[in-house]
This record gives sequence, structure tokens and C-alpha cells, in this order.
Amino acid sequence: MQPERFADWIYHPELLAQAVPRYTSYPTAAEFNEQDLAQDQHDALKAVRGDVSLYLHIPFCHEICWYCGCNTSAANRTARVASYLDALHCEIVAVSRLLPPSVRVSRIAFGGGSPNAIQPHELVRLVDALLVNFRVPWPVFSIELDPRSLTPAWLTAIRGIGIIKASLGVQTFDPRVQAAIGRVQPRDDIARAVDGLRTSGVDSINFDLMYGLPFQDDAVLAQTLDEAAALGADRIALFGYAHVPHMIARQRRIDASELPDQRARFRMAAHGHARLVDAGYQPVGFDHFGKPGDGLAQAALAGTLRRNFQGFTDDQAPVLLGLGSTAISQFDGAFVQNEKNTGRYRMLASAGVLTGRRGTVRSNEDHRRGGVIEALLCRGEAQIDADLRTAALARLAPFAARGLIAWDNDRLILQRGSEPYARSIAAVFDAYRSGERRFSSAV
Repeated sequence: MQPERFADWIYHPELLAQAVPRYTSYPTAAEFNEQDLAQDQHDALKAVRGDVSLYLHIPFCHEICWYCGCNTSAANRTARVASYLDALHCEIVAVSRLLPPSVRVSRIAFGGGSPNAIQPHELVRLVDALLVNFRVPWPVFSIELDPRSLTPAWLTAIRGIGIIKASLGVQTFDPRVQAAIGRVQPRDDIARAVDGLRTSGVDSINFDLMYGLPFQDDAVLAQTLDEAAALGADRIALFGYAHVPHMIARQRRIDASELPDQRARFRMAAHGHARLVDAGYQPVGFDHFGKPGDGLAQAALAGTLRRNFQGFTDDQAPVLLGLGSTAISQFDGAFVQNEKNTGRYRMLASAGVLTGRRGTVRSNEDHRRGGVIEALLCRGEAQIDADLRTAALARLAPFAARGLIAWDNDRLILQRGSEPYARSIAAVFDAYRSGERRFSSAV
């Protein structure tokens, strides 16, 4: 029996049977240990050199969507939000004082949650604190936004700060699917948000979209992709919904009986990929797309694409400093995650204490394997040392037999049509893989 083909991809379900990490880091967050990493965090900050990027986590939303796996809560208690922001200001001071004076901040990203769940003047205060405490010559500002609560005051703040990159949580334009995932937002809300952001000087707008949602089929997804292109999204991230109600209690409100099966998910991903390419978008990795002039697409074509905790990125800074509860800092020698509980985070940060409480130290072997994984996902090929190749050949054989990979001496090359299998191929080089780990579906 011949395998099924959907658009440019061939469906090999046996190669997708094993759930795999998304590899926004290596080792992945599944390997992080619960421990007090304040001293490691302190030493890593003191050792930073060159450019760094900042990520500030705002763990609040006006409404909590049922599908969401982020560490976020409702912004309906003013005192709690104010207390958190006060603690974040304290952390900004504590972290900045440990960095050598030559360190420069090249990028600043606000994520969550939805940063526009706080008041716009509170974001302006945070930016002022960053500019006062860090060396910030010409930063690139980016922000994640909920289009439903993007008010004129927020657009004024965005223009005043100079934010030029924004990501909108869209997910789907279909009203029935929106109701099924607890995120109802009319198309007009999103169109107004796009128009307002363009007027406010934002030159790169990303839409986060999802497939594999309840009541979603090929036609529903196609309509969403066409709407996104028509509204002029510069970037599109097309993620597969991961239904894990045993881990995320709010997902229990989603009717699992209406979710598409793996074959349907694969078909949607394949047709979605082909539709966006036909619409003029450049594929970036396995689930991102960019207009040809966008920085992310240009990085993919130039071979400078990278992967960090924010996904695929054109950011070349070697260090990413995470501020706020749950935020992860990426140093050369370690990954350090701040305290996840916002109450405990507030107590620690307000006392001027570094809040790193989870993470892992990266070994030379971690760097070597992580380099292979990042190269495969970002550039579609990687140089493989002889010992790694010997150990991997048997596990790579099923992919080679189906024409998904090829070898050029010691170079492993992903072939056309391998996109849905890229994470599974990369996972072959993950020394921490075990059947007991729980990750998202490869597609």
C-alpha cells in the first residue's frame, strides 16, 4: 500500500509515533532541575560579554484562553499586578548591576501572557527603567499582544516607545472554532489592531495561528490562512495544538471528541504549508513563514537563522536574559529559569534576590549536540562528528529509506518534504531522550 501524499509531504505515521520536544533549547526544559541557581545566575551575569537580548515576562491576560499552556493568570486584581510590576522593577536593578558596564542590550521583547493586560503607562515605566539601568544604544523592541484589548492608549505607547515588531494571538478566524477554544475575537478586531500598529510605526507583524483545533478542517484552516495573508501579516507561526489536559487543567474545557486525529493534523499542516508558500511566504524552519523582505525570512535564506526560547529568530545576540516569573535566561554555560510561582517570585525579587530556581548547566557535549540539533532545524543540514554518526545511523535508517535525509560525506542533509519530520530527525541526536518524557506531537 502506497503512503498517502498531502500537498508536498508524504504521510509516514510510524515516523511520527514518538512525541518529541520543540527544541527551543538543548538540553530542553524537561531536563531542568529544581534547585537554587541564584549563585550560578550571579556568576553567569558577571561573566557576560558583548551584546545581550532581554525578555520580560508579563504573566497576565484579560481573559484566559482554554488552549493556552502559558504561565498566566487573569489581570483582574489590581494590587497583585502592581506588586508583580514592582518586583520586576527590582529585578531589573539587581540584574543590571551584575553585568559588566561594556554589555549592551540589542533587543528587548515583552511577552506573556499578554503584555497589554497591564496599563500602557506601566509598560512605559518598565522601558524607562530598562533605559536607565542597562546600556541600551539602539534596541529593537518587540511585543506580544492580544488584539481584543489593543486600545488607542496602547497604540500611543507603542509609537512613543518605538516598538517595531509585534505578534498578535490570532489562532483562528472561524467563529465556531473560536468559541470551542475560549477565544472569541471578530475579524474586525484583528483588522483594527493591524491598522493601528502600522500607523504606530510597527513594520513587522506576526500572526500566531493554530491547526488541530476542535471543529477545524482543511477548509476552515485555509480560510484563516487566506485572511491572515489578506490582512498583510509579515510573519506567520502555524503551530499544532497540543491537547494535554492532564498537565493544563484549563484545557479540560475543550471537547476532545471534536479534535482532528493525527492524519487530519498532518494533512492540515501539509496543506497549510503549501498554501502559505503559494501566497508568497518563505518557509522558516518547520512552522514559521515570512514575507521575503522580513528579517526572519532573510535570516533563513542567509543561513543565520537561530532558535531560542522565543522560537525561530534572527537575533544574533549570544545571551538572552529573562526577567520576570518563569522567564528563562540563556547563557553560554547554563540555562536558568526564574521562580514560576508569581507570589514567591514577588517576594524574592522585591528583596533584591536573584530568582533563578530551575535550570541546568551545559556541558561541552550539550553544546556539541545542541549545535547539531539547531543546525538541522534552522539550516536543514549539519556537520556530524564520526562518533555521533555511527551511533545515529540505525535510528536514522527509517528516514533515509523514505528519502527524507541524505549524506554528503559527514554532512547530514534534510531533503525536500522532510519538514514535518525535522524534529523527529533532530531528536536522534538528543542524549536525554527517553520514553518517559512527555512532549508535544511532532506534527
